[in-house]
Amino acid sequence: MINIYPVFHNKKQYLDLLLLADEQESMIDRYLERGDMFVLSDNNEVKASCVITEEGAGVYEIKNIAVYPQFQRQGYGKKLISFLLEHYKTQCHTMLVGTGDSPITISFYKNCGFVYSHRIPNFFIDNYDHPIFEDGKQLKDMIYLKISKSR
Repeated sequence: MINIYPVFHNKKQYLDLLLLADEQESMIDRYLERGDMFVLSDNNEVKASCVITEEGAGVYEIKNIAVYPQFQRQGYGKKLISFLLEHYKTQCHTMLVGTGDSPITISFYKNCGFVYSHRIPNFFIDNYDHPIFEDGKQLKDMIYLKISKSR
C-alpha cells in the first residue's frame, strides 16, 4: 500500500535519497530546512522522496525529487508529482522544477504535464564544486519547466 507522508524533523535521515537528485550536500542544505519534505513508501518500504519550497506569490518549486534506482520506472515519481499538485492546489498557481539538460529527465517531467519555462545558463558550472554528469553528458544549464493553472 502506497503512503505519502510529510517529514518535519531529521530530514537528513534521507540524505542518501536526496543525493540521488542533487549530488552536492551543500546545495541540498540551501533548501532542505525551508522546504516541505514528503516521503513515499510502498508496503512500509521507502521508495522516493521530494522537497518543495514556496517561492512566493503562489509559486512553488520542486527542489528535489528522487526514487531509489531499483524502484525507478514504476510510477513512484509520477505519484509524488500528482500528490504535490493536489496537495498545493489551493495556494499554488505555478509549480516549477529545475533540472539538468537531460532528455530522460525532461521527458519524465513533460509526461507529468510540465512545459518549458526558462533556462539558467551555466547553473551547474557556477554553483557546484565539481562537474555534474548525467547519461554521460556534463550538465551546464538549469532547465526550468512549469505547470501553471489559470486563475
